[in-house]
Formats: sequence, C-alpha cells, structure tokens
Amino acid sequence: MSMYDPQYKEIREMVSKFADSEVAPIAAKIDHDGEIPKDLIKKLYENGFMGSYIPEELGGAGMDYMSYAIIVEEISRGCASTGVLISAHTSLAMWPILNFGTDAQKKKYLPGMAGGNVIGCFCLSEPNAGSDPGTLTTFAEDKGDHFVLSGTKNYITNGRDAGVAIVMAKTEKSSDHKGVTAFIVETKTEGFHVQKLEDKLGIKGSTTAQIWLDKVKVPKENVLGELGKGFKVALSTLDGGRIGIAAQALGIAEAAFRYAKKYSTQRIQFGKPISELQAIQFMLADMSTAIAASRLLIAHASYLKDNKLPYSKEAAQAKLFASESCMHITTKAIQVLGGNGYTKEYPVERHFRDAKITEIYEGTSEIQRIVIAANELKNL
Repeated sequence: MSMYDPQYKEIREMVSKFADSEVAPIAAKIDHDGEIPKDLIKKLYENGFMGSYIPEELGGAGMDYMSYAIIVEEISRGCASTGVLISAHTSLAMWPILNFGTDAQKKKYLPGMAGGNVIGCFCLSEPNAGSDPGTLTTFAEDKGDHFVLSGTKNYITNGRDAGVAIVMAKTEKSSDHKGVTAFIVETKTEGFHVQKLEDKLGIKGSTTAQIWLDKVKVPKENVLGELGKGFKVALSTLDGGRIGIAAQALGIAEAAFRYAKKYSTQRIQFGKPISELQAIQFMLADMSTAIAASRLLIAHASYLKDNKLPYSKEAAQAKLFASESCMHITTKAIQVLGGNGYTKEYPVERHFRDAKITEIYEGTSEIQRIVIAANELKNL
C-alpha cells in the first residue's frame, strides 16, 4: 500500500484533529513548563498512539509503521516534545521487544507499554559513547541466575518517567562492539537512578535524563535477543527509530511553514501583503518542496519496513533530508516573520529550537551519511 491509500488519509485526518484540538493549544505551555501534562499522555494511550503498530493481541492498535510515522508527524506538528515522547517510546523501547523478545517477554511488557501507561526508554549513549557505541563501559556481570549492571547512560529520552528501559551493556570485556548485550530493565529495580535532567535548547517538554545504574540486578530471562548480540539489536532499533525522528522533523517543519505562510498573507509592508513579494514567495516555494520530498522519503522507508524489505539506507536518507530540511525551513520561517519571528510571542521561535535536535539524536547527520555511503558502496 502507498501513503495515498484511503486508510492513511483517515488516520492522518484523525490524528490531525487530535493534534489541533488537544496538543497544539498547549504546546507553548509544555515548552515553558518543561512538562507534558499527564492527562495528555493518558489521551495518547487512549487513542492508541503509544502502541500504534503493536498487534492487538499484545494490547496495541494493530496498525503498521506507515501509520506510526503519520502519528509522529501530526503530533509533532502540534508539539515536538510530545512527538518524541511517542517516537522514543514506540520505536526505541517497544519495537526491540516486539522484534527480538521471547513470547514471554512480549506478553509481560508490551500490553502495559502499548495501552497501560507504562512508558519506555532506550539506554545506549554514555558520557564517552555516543556515535561510537563500541566504546560502551556499562558492564553486566554474570551472577549465575542474574546479571548485575553498573554504569552511566546519557541523554535518555523519557528517562525520568519510564517504567521499562532497554539497556545496552557489555557482558564481556572488549574494545569494540563485540560482547554488547541488550537487557529489559524495570526502572523500579533497586540501583536504577535518575542522576540528573538536562536543561535543553529545544523539545523542553521531553525529559532527557542521565541514568546511573548502581549494581542493578536483572534476571537472565530479561536478556533481549542473544547474549553478546546486542549490537545487532541496537542498530536494527535505530534504523526504525530514524524514521520516527524524520517524521518528527517533518511535523516541526510543517508547523513552521504553515505559520509563515499564513503570516505572509497578513503582514502588510510597502502597501501590500508580503506574500506578494517574490523574495517571500521563493522562500515559501522552497519550504513546500522540501516538505513534500521529506514526506515521500519517509513513506518510502516506512513502506520497505512494513514489507520486511531492507530499509537501513532509506531510513538514513529520510532522517538526513527531513532533519536538515527542518532546520532550514524553521530558519526561513523566522526570516519571513522578521523581528517578530525572533520573539517568544510567535511559535516559529520554538519550532526553530525544536528543529536542531533532529539533526543530532538517533544518529547525527554525519552518521546518516556514513550509513548511506556504506550501503551504496557495498552494492558496487
């Protein structure tokens, strides 16, 4: 199926209405307060947005990845912080359990995460391990019937509020990615500490935490995937996560574009709306084209993922193009508004701040280029 099928149009219309009525009106408050209201999170669960592509028998909405991308885009158009709450929870925490978990793990964790208000997070990055996950120092010591995890994780989206964490740790001493194992960790376990919360430039309503694992006891049945094969879990998870961040970037870009376009028809200079000035028209034309291209790249990557075809390169392309386009579009949106765009009275200032992170997390733009080039060169 393509993005133009009626079912996707219906999903977009439904989520768009929710974003316009429930999310966008409080986006500035979320940004100011640094908090997504609990009643909004409850509504996200009630509408199936937090478990979109999880099968119905496991408590989800039974949708597909294309639908998930639409949800993240439309919610992010209303509020980028709320969009990334959904994205990190769904694609980084639930997807690896759905894809690599045992039947027992799926039945134990996914229903609560999909529809029961249990938020998930993904713990990979560390103070000295970001783009190079092979340098992880978090270690899981084998104690017979359980492991003991110790280490520090950085920049963990949803880290403060999560009930379940996917944690990457070394189970054998090595200087590269070998020996990394993925674990499902319940955050109420003794020794799991939220060390600090980051004060960020944008997506301020999304909590970003440093996590300290102080001899956290994890039963062996909570190993996710194969022992020592966690690097595969991490990379596969990030491939799908990049589609979600591309969708978040698209939503932010769309919000900035719509506001700039409307503003240009209302702002009078030189005796006429600035929308009649060719310089403004050219900026709007470039914004519109980049948004359309981003949406097609995201739809293509989602289609490949839904049909179980290779999509690593396409996910990286979507994330790279959508995030860099988002940064450009939000910059130009401020330019259209002029001095007004630089003030907090108008939303494009927030969109601009929210945009930057999309070029950084779940793989910087430079990492996306490495992934794309590697995929192209191996096909010579």
